[in-house]
Amino acid sequence: MNKLSIKLGTVFFLIIFGLETFMFFFLHSAIVDSRIEEELLSLQARGNSHRAILEKHFDSQTISHVTLMESEADTDVVITNTAGEILDSSAQTQPLTKYLKSQPSNISRKGRIVEDNWQDEPFIATISPVEVDGQIVGNVFMFQNTESVHSLIERLNEHFLLAGLIAVSLTFIIIVFLSKALTKPLIKMKEATSQISQGDFSVTLPKTGNDELGDLAQSIELLATDLNYLTQERNDFLASISHELRTPLTYIKGYADIVHKRKLSGEEREKYLQIILEETNRLSALIKDLFELAKIDKNSFVIQKRTIDLNDFFKKVEKKFSPAFREKNMSLIVKCPSDLFLEADPSRLEQIVFNLLDNSIKYSPSGTNTIVTVRKKKEAVHIIIKDNGKGIPKDDIPYIFNRFYRVDKARTRALGGSGLGLAIVKELVHAHGGTITVKSIENEGTEFELIFKGAECDENHFTSR
Repeated sequence: MNKLSIKLGTVFFLIIFGLETFMFFFLHSAIVDSRIEEELLSLQARGNSHRAILEKHFDSQTISHVTLMESEADTDVVITNTAGEILDSSAQTQPLTKYLKSQPSNISRKGRIVEDNWQDEPFIATISPVEVDGQIVGNVFMFQNTESVHSLIERLNEHFLLAGLIAVSLTFIIIVFLSKALTKPLIKMKEATSQISQGDFSVTLPKTGNDELGDLAQSIELLATDLNYLTQERNDFLASISHELRTPLTYIKGYADIVHKRKLSGEEREKYLQIILEETNRLSALIKDLFELAKIDKNSFVIQKRTIDLNDFFKKVEKKFSPAFREKNMSLIVKCPSDLFLEADPSRLEQIVFNLLDNSIKYSPSGTNTIVTVRKKKEAVHIIIKDNGKGIPKDDIPYIFNRFYRVDKARTRALGGSGLGLAIVKELVHAHGGTITVKSIENEGTEFELIFKGAECDENHFTSR
């Protein structure tokens, strides 16, 4: 459970600890260098101050006064002449001899640093030239014991060490809480996916905000919902197929046994054989629809579009379906303008229209009209099929395109429907890049509207696709 948080915490800690170490080292070096530079500048300024006094009165009394002033300070002064001879000093000169021997030439008015190696040398030192009437008459050497510098650096190191320990401790605490805060929703998501893999789709995840984790949690919940829907659909589909296949097979087997085992008259034999034939045809149509849906699901069917003259197309539709409408004392009215063309697969478009008209025949009473209206709107073809049938209840409308869904199961079975026709229509319309909508009022009628992009006014006009 905690492996991910440990890994994240370790990575974060190493990264931040490395950054803090680098920053502390850089800051420490900068402060030390700055402090040493300040000490050297202060020492140089003190030497220049003594130099200014000596330039006014370069005599033994003034020299003694200067050395006396430094005898009580943390620094030491040594005054020499141009030959390097010591005129006076505030401390013993023996430890300072090696610095006094090498007196540099061409020293600027501001003076010069003689020794700045505070880490290895016992003293840091500066020199300031004494000039009287334009001539160099001596030098003022200033010394400071590096023990005080080392003491200062040690105190600075102690402060940095304390600050570093506090920073590392706070970093560790923050990373522990941060890693747990990051991994907690991930662990819950892992548990949710395990729950889904075991077939339990009742997954709820806490809201983590409008970030990537929140999006992931929402996606997992959506996945669980979709899988639950698909599982239910699969179960319903299998149950529906079993029921749909069992019913005609039961009829076929039952009446075949009757014909086989009983001595029947020719009229009775013909009656039972006709029932067997009808159920066989129904079973064949069901299997054909199932194969059609299987090809659509696998995208193994091909939509072969070509330019269709819709006026000629619907004249043929009217010619094919009019006898079936007249047989039920119904009327089929087609309204389609001339010179209107559409890029579509003719056989698939015919299948779509035939399924919808077949439903109109099945579910409309005699004496009613079914009107097919075709028109162009904004470079799209609208095909509206409206009947005056029994209509669809409002609660059933959202589900009529589902496979094997029936508004009235008993009535649909009596009329020979399998519940697959509208599902096939919807898939074929979408395969053409179109949309299908339905409006229906019970006992008043139903209206299907198909919208396809790619309308042409004539064969030479530009097509919008």
